[in-house]
Amino acid sequence: MHLKKISNFLNTRWGFFTLLTSLFWLKTIIIYCIDFSLDVSGIYQYFVLLINPIATTMLLFSLAFYLKRTIPAYLTMLLLYIANSALLLFNVIYYREFTDFMTFNVIFGYSSVSNGLSTSSMALLQPSDIIMVIDIIAVLFLLLFKFIKLDSRPIPRKSAIAVTSFSLFFLFLNITLAEISRPQLLTRTFDRTYLVKYLGLDTFTVYDGLKTAKTNQTRSDAESSDLNDIISFVKKHYAAPNSSMYGIAKGRNVIVIHLESFEQFLINFKLNGKEVTPFLNSLYNSNDTYSFSNFFNQVGQGKTSDAENLLETSTYGLSQGSLFSTLGSDNTFEAAPAILKQTSGYTSAVFHGNSGSFWNRDNTYKNMGYQYFFDSSYYNTNSNNLTEYGLKDKLLFHDSVKYLERLQQPFYAKFITVSNHFPFELDKQNTTFKAANTGDSSVDNYFVTAHYLDQAVKEFFEYLKKSGLYDNSIIVIYGDHYGISDSRNLKLASLLGKSASTWNSYDDAQMQRVPFMIHIPGTTTGGVQTQYGGEIDVLPTLLHLLGINTSKYIQFGTDLFSKQHDQVVAFRSGDFVTPKYTVINNTIYQNSTGDVITHPSAKIKKYVSKAHKKVSTELSLSDSLNNKNLLRFYVPTGFTPVNSSNYNYKNEFGQITKIQNLLGNNSTSLWSQNGNKSTIDDYTSDAPELKTTDKSSTNSTDSSNSSSSSSSNN
Repeated sequence: MHLKKISNFLNTRWGFFTLLTSLFWLKTIIIYCIDFSLDVSGIYQYFVLLINPIATTMLLFSLAFYLKRTIPAYLTMLLLYIANSALLLFNVIYYREFTDFMTFNVIFGYSSVSNGLSTSSMALLQPSDIIMVIDIIAVLFLLLFKFIKLDSRPIPRKSAIAVTSFSLFFLFLNITLAEISRPQLLTRTFDRTYLVKYLGLDTFTVYDGLKTAKTNQTRSDAESSDLNDIISFVKKHYAAPNSSMYGIAKGRNVIVIHLESFEQFLINFKLNGKEVTPFLNSLYNSNDTYSFSNFFNQVGQGKTSDAENLLETSTYGLSQGSLFSTLGSDNTFEAAPAILKQTSGYTSAVFHGNSGSFWNRDNTYKNMGYQYFFDSSYYNTNSNNLTEYGLKDKLLFHDSVKYLERLQQPFYAKFITVSNHFPFELDKQNTTFKAANTGDSSVDNYFVTAHYLDQAVKEFFEYLKKSGLYDNSIIVIYGDHYGISDSRNLKLASLLGKSASTWNSYDDAQMQRVPFMIHIPGTTTGGVQTQYGGEIDVLPTLLHLLGINTSKYIQFGTDLFSKQHDQVVAFRSGDFVTPKYTVINNTIYQNSTGDVITHPSAKIKKYVSKAHKKVSTELSLSDSLNNKNLLRFYVPTGFTPVNSSNYNYKNEFGQITKIQNLLGNNSTSLWSQNGNKSTIDDYTSDAPELKTTDKSSTNSTDSSNSSSSSSSNN
């Protein structure tokens, strides 16, 4: 009796719609679990994952309800089912090859990753893929042999509209639930994995299509003449290098240490009478370090990725979202790795214990000219070695040695730490510093994870000295963005000797200071610098120290050591700080007192107006440069545009070893200089995980994937 009812229901259009919707939902969920590493955790995320295919599936298939004729209606529904299944299958194949999802640029071949589904794709098929076609075969069988009969009765228009409306409502609900778990999911778009996990593959594809169309339209309308105002501004804004500083680090290795969420106030700060970061304090106060006390982060929604872009290119992030995620796959850059390689023969590499696709780094780095990117797939990422955001910092530095020592010198190497990241949680075995007691766990534990990061950096420095890299290197250390958000600064106020009741926007702005240190072993003229600057100024400063002229490049920052350095520091919001004034939402604050200037003089008004115009112009021009990809029209003399297809982040240990062997006695790697012996034994760490972790060979010779099989949250 029940079978008869089911059969009768399937012989209606409603029944056929329900069958296809249910089958596609089930198939999608199975694929999510078997083929995609979506890093789902907790009941809430699993619930969102389970419902995210429903809305778009219903919305697509309901289009057939608007067709009254029988065969066109059934055929439309069936073709939509097959097309959606094909999209799912292609994404599975692409994911196996690239550990990423297909974007519109990949599908239509516009992107630098448009090699997409290569000729080897058939080899990526697996027996389990029968799941994606067996249902289609079954449905066709049921139709052809009339186990499912066609229903000639059309769906009433009101019913069709009702299904469409319900689908849109359900989609809105899905987006709302996703935003609750992951705020700014659609605006920041830091990882395609998150969009698929929370919103589903169809929604991601549509969203990416709309975003791509908008970007492509902007770029297709761009002309080389759009560069005129930018070039004029940059030339006028250029600051000539300080002759006493120019080239003082020429030919040295450059090691960049990215201090995650690290704020300036931590430097020289004591909690309960104990220094939070004793080693970084010693560097900051030494004569062989140029330290900057008035250095600000300038990131937007792209957070860490914005900081990287600012440092690598001396251009700003976008007003909304992440430049890396939104434009990084296709943008033309004049970035540090390419400039250093082409002017001075530098090898470049990034070391980061998180998924390569996070912030779209695996694509953006190629366009920047990074030769090597060692992501989490190159490290031992068992659960004991990880924080919520990737490999623990002590392990990152330690386990990177086997790659670092093989790089040809001089090299430009960046280490991106993650342990000091919100919510600032660290397992007990690594906790050696007592937390604060403000009542906010994230504020309290901030000092614990910062201390751990300080220890990790100290261990790395000791290795550099023992291995011999130290004396021939320049080490750049910087904080990428704030750690404690404005909403939590009130909890922090008392520890800083301030009152939560009088805390205001001026105080929030001053908390955007982050450390910036340039450590040059052997230099004795260092010390704390008081000039104002920001992340936009790092690239021209660094290049001048290395003896590289920056006048021919488009850079919005200026050399911090130059007498012509611009000390107006722009925030991505359009607010800004200067040595005398801080301007937030058009309110002017006096830096010396922190008070609002309620009746500014004509002189102050003129000064602030000029600074505001400069900030607005600079941000607008930077946005135009990146959104329109204008650097494709601008090739500096002697500079060759980066060809991203020259870089492949697979089996990189094999790549660097091969180059080393080919060079033979001409190899300049540390390994070669050490008599073809590893320097790993020079590394001393108290990381408890190393007692159970392979110290030398883990993931070094068998790293064949470009991205990690596991991702993490940010």
